[in-house]
Amino acid sequence: MAIIKIPYAKTYLEAEIPAERLLGVLTAKEQGRPPEDSAASERRDVHRECDDEAQQILVRQALGRPIGTKPLAELARNKRQIVIITSDHTRPVPSRITAPLLVNEIRATNPAAEIIFLIATGFHRASTRAELTDKFGGEFLNSIRVAMHDCRDDANMVKIGTLPSGGDLVINRLVTEADLLVAEGFIEPHFFAGFSGGRKSVLPGVASRVTVLANHSADFIAHANSRAGVLKGNLLHADMAYAADQAGLAFILNVAIDAGGKIIKAFAGHPHLAHEEGCRFVLTMAAVQAKPADIVITSNGGHPLDQNLYQAVKGMTAGEATVRPGGVIIMCAACADGHGGEDFYRWFADTPGGAAAVAEKILHIKPEDTLPDQWEAQILARVQRKARIIVVTELCNHQMIKNMHMQAAATIAEALDMAEGMVGKRSTITVIPNGISVVITS
Repeated sequence: MAIIKIPYAKTYLEAEIPAERLLGVLTAKEQGRPPEDSAASERRDVHRECDDEAQQILVRQALGRPIGTKPLAELARNKRQIVIITSDHTRPVPSRITAPLLVNEIRATNPAAEIIFLIATGFHRASTRAELTDKFGGEFLNSIRVAMHDCRDDANMVKIGTLPSGGDLVINRLVTEADLLVAEGFIEPHFFAGFSGGRKSVLPGVASRVTVLANHSADFIAHANSRAGVLKGNLLHADMAYAADQAGLAFILNVAIDAGGKIIKAFAGHPHLAHEEGCRFVLTMAAVQAKPADIVITSNGGHPLDQNLYQAVKGMTAGEATVRPGGVIIMCAACADGHGGEDFYRWFADTPGGAAAVAEKILHIKPEDTLPDQWEAQILARVQRKARIIVVTELCNHQMIKNMHMQAAATIAEALDMAEGMVGKRSTITVIPNGISVVITS
């Protein structure tokens, strides 16, 4: 019997798999070690200062050798207002490490600059004070100015152009008022934009709902190149890169992280060149060969990305990439925040006929008529049309999950029993402990 640890919330679940049925465990190179238990975490805390120092060295090295542009300290010289875009509570960006170092770089040549951290919520809800404290650390948070982006706040948006796709490019007013625009983030495979990080800080990060809707059209989401690990020919990426240029994004600091959220590599400099180098590095870690199976067990890598079903779709797409047609995806996600979006939920709860009906409705929506969260519904419907989905959680309403045309279980063992009832007791199994950390190739 193989016992495999699956990240879940801030802990993990254990999957017990008969060895003769296990086809493979797909992990990124730096994600292969299992999650720590609470005792190991406590031991790790003892050495946290050493860990922090090692991560700071990696970031300082990247800032000292920027890719394709001048150092941040030089770019910041004589600038009055500097805006640093940073991710919200749904992304594990290690800002407690990176943000102070960015501020130090700026202050080295410009101690009087007004620095504003703009939280890139995209289409998400605002981050709470507690979530920001967890992100930055309380002491640093109390020392900085923070602004929360709201994509629906039209009064604080400015149109700066037209996207290659034809949609209006409208972004947060603070971005247009900045004398220098900087962004921090992290790079991982992204299920339709290819990779996170870089240009995504602007679109969808600090863009108007009008611009996000135009970029996330049904045609773009359905395109063959709108997949994890793909930038070339990715129409969503092309819009995003254009938006970053038009917004004047001048410098980025992006990091790659391991399974524990620790920085293993940092990339700083030109928004496109530094990001592309980071993507190449992440792909060398993330690319794994598919192991087609009747049952695939996966997750969203635990907290913070498994807070709701909306985010959990990302991990499901990893299962989609290696499950056999008609098979079962077992998705381990705490989903303590529920579905993550009323519009997303309603696509399924209010559509008789299941995934096929949802997909059919969305594919007939013109780009200019794109609706909130239809892209997430479109992708979930695509996954559901290939395989049945069982969500493992004891923190989320099971009836709500069923209303979205999925099944629910409290444990992996229960989910496996359900799956075997669908595809047989001798069904084959592939495990992807962290579905968002891999790019699965055929």
